[in-house]
Amino acid sequence: MIFSITNDDVNCKMKQTIKYFFFFFPVFISVRGVAQVSDTLRWSLTDCFSFAAGHNIQINTLRLNQQSAKQDLAAAKAAKTPNLDAEITSTFNNRNNSNGNSGLVNQLVNAGDYALTSSVLIWNGNALNHTIQLNRLQFESDALLIQQSLNNIQLQITGAYLNILLAKENLTYFTDLVNTSQALVRRGQQFYKAGSIAKKDLLELQAQLAGNRYLQVQAQNAVRQNLLTLKQILQLTADSIFDIISPDTIEVSTILPPLEEVRRAAFNNFPDVKIGHAGMAIASANISIAKAHFMPVLSVYGSLASANNFELTHAMAPKTAYFTQIDNNFYQQLGLTLSIPVFTNRLNRTNLEKARINYRQAYLNLQNDQLVLSQAVEQYYINAENAIQSFQAAEELLTSATESYRIVNAQFRLGGATIYDLLQQQNQYVQSFQQYIQAKYSAVLEQKIYLFYNGIPITL
Repeated sequence: MIFSITNDDVNCKMKQTIKYFFFFFPVFISVRGVAQVSDTLRWSLTDCFSFAAGHNIQINTLRLNQQSAKQDLAAAKAAKTPNLDAEITSTFNNRNNSNGNSGLVNQLVNAGDYALTSSVLIWNGNALNHTIQLNRLQFESDALLIQQSLNNIQLQITGAYLNILLAKENLTYFTDLVNTSQALVRRGQQFYKAGSIAKKDLLELQAQLAGNRYLQVQAQNAVRQNLLTLKQILQLTADSIFDIISPDTIEVSTILPPLEEVRRAAFNNFPDVKIGHAGMAIASANISIAKAHFMPVLSVYGSLASANNFELTHAMAPKTAYFTQIDNNFYQQLGLTLSIPVFTNRLNRTNLEKARINYRQAYLNLQNDQLVLSQAVEQYYINAENAIQSFQAAEELLTSATESYRIVNAQFRLGGATIYDLLQQQNQYVQSFQQYIQAKYSAVLEQKIYLFYNGIPITL
């Protein structure tokens, strides 16, 4: 069964209230919206979701963390490839050298060294592959964290958005009520001057008008406060003029999917539990890396090098051409390095034990994530059921209060009820209408959250 509440339905209820308010004053009210400023941001719920997804500071920070993890993954993959370094050294030495005749001669000598060196890791206990796996898991975990933050902010926006709709509907109702009360006071003054009603009755009308104005001011403040709350969630600047687009229809469904179905869907689709599984996988990769540090490390290295030497002053040997020296001094080197950890002051053992502790902690975190998610789904299921029942009860109460109000109006027209009776019945109607509006939006919010855990996007 679907309850569909439209603006037309609300207006109809308001018109019925006004129709039965006083037999001597037919009132016609046109509902006027707040004037729209040309530069006002007017967003639907989907617009708010889109803006938050692209501009929220916390979410963009998580995106930067994911980009950093992507670079770590690229670096881990590159560690399997050889490196290559080029080195050029040119030195000038001024010193005294023997001239071969038991004497010394001052010489300025230029020496050059040139080398290309390269090395590549052949095997380190498979630590490189585990490091690649670790960084890939971290990258995927960061993506889940982004999705989790998007989900959380959508729920926050939905609650704030519905609070604004609730406050606006209350404001519309109380504005109409104030207009009606003002008209009644003016007509009451006319009847008082004519001697048709007592002073006490006129004062009661004026007191009712003051009370309705107070409720109108409260509703105006609620609209402003709830708009500010949504602006803060969206992280809009203080100078932004912001408003929302009210949907044409708000539906309250009395049908909810079974709890176990939603719980399974949440476990399969929500990032919360997936983050826990990713944490365990990351901890397992860290254990593998820690174990690899007990294994020997084998690497191969090689180099190509040459050198030249020129006596710039007081040369005592024939000068050899540059390229001839390079060719004569050219040499190649190729070697293997095997590093075997023998004693590391228990560093490797400590790292392994801490990695195992972190794995057990990750398992507890996963259990906690599953428990929290399961409890959250169950809580939202209970909240949605209670909200639906409250909405149905509030709807029946509003129907009863409307009928009672109609009867009192009829009695008043026949002289069987006083103004006090009529105003008292009006207060009961106002209270039942407020309860109805509150119950409606509460039911919508709880249903949207519960169905969101079932994988259904939030829409209005």
